[in-house]
Amino acid sequence: MPKQCFISIVMVLLVSTFCFFTSKYIDYRITALILLMTVSLVAMAFEIFPVLLTAILSGLILNFFFIQPLFTFHITNTEDILLFFMYFIIALVNTVLTFKIREAENKARDKDEKEKTIKLYNTLLNSLSHELRTPIATIIGAIDTLKENKIKLSEKNQNDLLEEIDKASIRLNRQVENLLNMSRLETGMLKLNQDWCDINELLFTVIQKIMPLKNNHIIRFNPDEKLPIFKLDSGLIEEIVQNLVTNAIQYTPKNSIITIKVAFEFNNCVLSVSDNGNGFPENEIQFAFDKFFRLPNTKTGGSGLGLSIVKGFVEAHNGTIKLENNSNSGACFTITIPTETSYLNNLKNE
Repeated sequence: MPKQCFISIVMVLLVSTFCFFTSKYIDYRITALILLMTVSLVAMAFEIFPVLLTAILSGLILNFFFIQPLFTFHITNTEDILLFFMYFIIALVNTVLTFKIREAENKARDKDEKEKTIKLYNTLLNSLSHELRTPIATIIGAIDTLKENKIKLSEKNQNDLLEEIDKASIRLNRQVENLLNMSRLETGMLKLNQDWCDINELLFTVIQKIMPLKNNHIIRFNPDEKLPIFKLDSGLIEEIVQNLVTNAIQYTPKNSIITIKVAFEFNNCVLSVSDNGNGFPENEIQFAFDKFFRLPNTKTGGSGLGLSIVKGFVEAHNGTIKLENNSNSGACFTITIPTETSYLNNLKNE
């Protein structure tokens, strides 16, 4: 508020000074209109108290410096008295009306934001209710079977059930992580924890975590030992790659090939995750990173949050992500992140 008052006073003084030194060419009635416009501009930007201050100050300046007799608050001409009081009335009415309009707009905006938030969380809960229920049901069912039929079950059947529990646990953990990550992005609580990381080692770690879910897919990654180490938030980069790879596993046919590549180009870490599946319809690519977006006629599964979270994490690194279809088949996500680099790991190996 004090800052707004200061700016308002400065604006009135600057406009008044300009009008005073050009009073030979500008009639005082025109000056009144110019000052009134100044009050209107302040009313559009500031709270009501600075605007009222501007209206009163500009009225007093108009009287003292521009209405005859000058340098006095006394007005002799009836027409000028009417002008002065009309100026005050219009300035004050303008102030109150503008404030009321802005107040109504803010209320409407708050209501709209509240409705959007409620809609977002309703959609989120509806989406996740199925996604959480499915792996939980799988885990409970498998455990019950193991408890009741442990002696009757062959070792192979027991291993199969344990594998189902493992897959369901990873899927459940993935959904919970997505929910927490989306919450961090929505509330603005996301903070980078950047440190030096070996990107090759990080990607191998991600692939190992995803292995139980690969569902007959082939995941290819050829490390580049010549790469520098990058200064990144390794936790977020892991989330990015996991979401992209699990997304490819879920929406491409069995035995599809998922290829992960990493390069260092123009002070950027460039990551790409591509597949040889069916790709994206060209008219749907622009919506791929929207929350809860799902391609029409795709199989059930997934909350529609993965790609939205990926985009948020990439942008948190001041990076960009691009989705395009490959020339032959499948889709390719390309991430470009500006980052500091070091070749310290190469020096240690020599």
